[in-house]
Amino acid sequence: MDLVFADMFPESRIHYPVIFARLIGAVILGGLIGIEREARDHPAGFRTHILISLAAALFGIISIEAVHMPGIADDQQVRIDPLRVIEAVTAGVAFLAAGMIVFARGRVKGLTTGAGMWLSGAIGLAMGFGYWPIAFFATVAAVCVLYAFGKMEKRLSASDEKDHR
Repeated sequence: MDLVFADMFPESRIHYPVIFARLIGAVILGGLIGIEREARDHPAGFRTHILISLAAALFGIISIEAVHMPGIADDQQVRIDPLRVIEAVTAGVAFLAAGMIVFARGRVKGLTTGAGMWLSGAIGLAMGFGYWPIAFFATVAAVCVLYAFGKMEKRLSASDEKDHR
């Protein structure tokens, strides 16, 4: 039974409270972007953005931890290539985001939601790698862009419609 518990809680390079804090941070920051999308009734909303951010953070943490696993790091020198992790997460999230983009009635829809999903992945990676200030700033910037610029965009399109009448 001791072996099972030892396997369930292996030694970690990043202390478990820090790992959990990073994952919670990814949930909160991804959720902030998702709330705005949810408020505008877009299909990829609150939960989707949280899951994307959480998954990206988890991939970042696992990539750091995997390098130091017993059996991998013992006999050989293993180096982490953070660019490969970033590329893998980017490709996966881009696949999801592309599914949100639709061309209908001569208009493109879902592009901003897809971009928000992609950004949630990047914010999750920043959290997973421990770059709290970068993740926080990117989230604040994203919410400002989505909310404030969204209002401005609506005003501009409403004035364009009036001009065309």
